[in-house]
Amino acid sequence: MSAETGTEDRGLAADGTIRREGAAGLVQTGFAPVVEAARVRLADTFGPARLHSAYLYGSIPRGTAIPGRSDLDLLVVLHDEPTDADRVAADGVGAALDAAFGVIDGVGLLLSSARAVLSEAERDDFGFFVACLCTPLLGEDLAAHLPRYRPTSLLARETNGDLTPTLPHWRALAAGAATDEARLRLSRRVARRLVRSAFTLVMPRWSGWTSDLHRSAELFARFYPDHPERVAQVRAAADTARTPSPDPAGLAGLIEDLGPWLAAEYTRVHGTKAPRPGG
Repeated sequence: MSAETGTEDRGLAADGTIRREGAAGLVQTGFAPVVEAARVRLADTFGPARLHSAYLYGSIPRGTAIPGRSDLDLLVVLHDEPTDADRVAADGVGAALDAAFGVIDGVGLLLSSARAVLSEAERDDFGFFVACLCTPLLGEDLAAHLPRYRPTSLLARETNGDLTPTLPHWRALAAGAATDEARLRLSRRVARRLVRSAFTLVMPRWSGWTSDLHRSAELFARFYPDHPERVAQVRAAADTARTPSPDPAGLAGLIEDLGPWLAAEYTRVHGTKAPRPGG
C-alpha cells in the first residue's frame, strides 16, 4: 500500500504509465562493490568504440537482493551487433565477477545493439525492458528514445506471448541437465518466467506493474479464483524462483503441466507474440 495515498501501489506514474523500477540509490551496501566492479570491467573490456551503454536489472537495482543467493543481471548495449568475440569477452566479465564476489550467485549478462533495442519490432518487448526494467550503469540511457508504456494487452502479448515455442527449448535443456547445479539454475529460470507470465496474463485487468514474484503470484490468484490448482502451482513456482530445487520431478511439473496451461491461456487471452524478422 502507498503511504501517501493509502491505495494499492500499482507501479504507475501519475499519468498512468509504468514507472521505471530500480535505481542506483536502491543498491544495498553489500552489493555496491560488485556493481562498481562491473562498471569498471565493462568499460575496460568493450571501450567507447564498442560500448554504447550498460544497465543493471533484477533484484540488485530494486534493492531486494539476497546476499549469496541473488545473481547480478547486466545488459550491455553495443554500437553495432554483437560478435562472437564480444560474447567471449562478456562471458569473461561474468566469470571474473562471479569468482571475485561471493555476495552474488552467478552473473547473467545480455548483449545487444542500440539498433535492436530501438527497433520497431522490439518496441513493446526489448524496448519496454530497457525503458522500465533496467537501471542505467554506463553511457547514454536509451530510455530517452523510447515511449512511456502502459499495462496493456499489447504489452502482455509482446513481452510473454511466446511461451508455446519456448516449451520445446526448455524440454531439451531439462533433458540435458545432468547435474543438480544445472537443474537448480534451470528450475529457477523456468519458474521466474512462468510466474512473470502468470502476472502479465492478468496485468491489463489489474492495470499496473510489479516485478515482485510473490506479489505477481497473488495477483494471478486474485483474477483466477476458479483455478485453485493453478494458483497453487504459480505460488509454488514463486517459491522455486527464490529457492530452486534440483528435483527433476519439480522441474518436469513446471515444463509439462503449468507451462502448457499458461501458454494456452495466454494465447486465448492475449494472442501470440508477433514474429521477429528472421525469427
